[in-house]
Amino acid sequence: MPTKHIDFNIDAAQGFGIYKNNTETELLDYVSSVNISCGFHAGDPLLIKEYLLKCKEKNLTIGAHIGFNDISGLGYRPMELSDEEIEASVIYQTGALLSFAKSYGLVIDHVRPHGAMYKMAAENFKFSAAIANALKKIDKWLVYVCCDNEIANQVEAETNVTVCREFFINKNYKQDFTVDWDNKHQINEDDALNRIRTILFSSQIKLGNGTFMPVNCNTIHFDTKAENIKNLLKKANELITPTPYNYNKAELSGWV
Repeated sequence: MPTKHIDFNIDAAQGFGIYKNNTETELLDYVSSVNISCGFHAGDPLLIKEYLLKCKEKNLTIGAHIGFNDISGLGYRPMELSDEEIEASVIYQTGALLSFAKSYGLVIDHVRPHGAMYKMAAENFKFSAAIANALKKIDKWLVYVCCDNEIANQVEAETNVTVCREFFINKNYKQDFTVDWDNKHQINEDDALNRIRTILFSSQIKLGNGTFMPVNCNTIHFDTKAENIKNLLKKANELITPTPYNYNKAELSGWV
């Protein structure tokens, strides 16, 4: 079944102090939503403000990019947290961005975990559900961006939090449809574009063994650190104009 609408998202404010990723700014014209780092794994107050205002200028959907409190490791080191610690971490980071956004007449639409937190949420139902339940305490309308897998389905069903299912365009998927987290195995531009075409025209992806797997993809994540990412996003926009997840849901429901 063809996909008529899809969101493209990137992470932003992935730096602090003098350490910045200038590529992020160049990509804002080619995406429909942006995940702004909230200070734990990356992001400082001035950088957060900078990207909030850039998103406002370009009318982009804004999300909180939350991670473990590990700025020296950029949030890529796993941590064992209790449910109480997970809740406090999620509320603290999301709340910081919410307050910042409110100061500039903006709203936060979604929350997306980062790095080791994302990977743990993709593999551990209890951990993922704790994140979702924390979001409910902040705002019942917040969307939870996570991997498209059975854990996401279970979290949505049991917590009643809206889940936006994400596909990584720059990463390989194993035969059991789990993400290959090894960054050394990023796919090339041609393969990435073919993946997007397959998602758009048949809602499937091609696995490493040549078979096709159905994918319930609401948003495609583009890694800002990947090679030639700007060119890939430009070409992806020639295939479809990305639109935010909530807009797509509204249109499909007949609200627009």
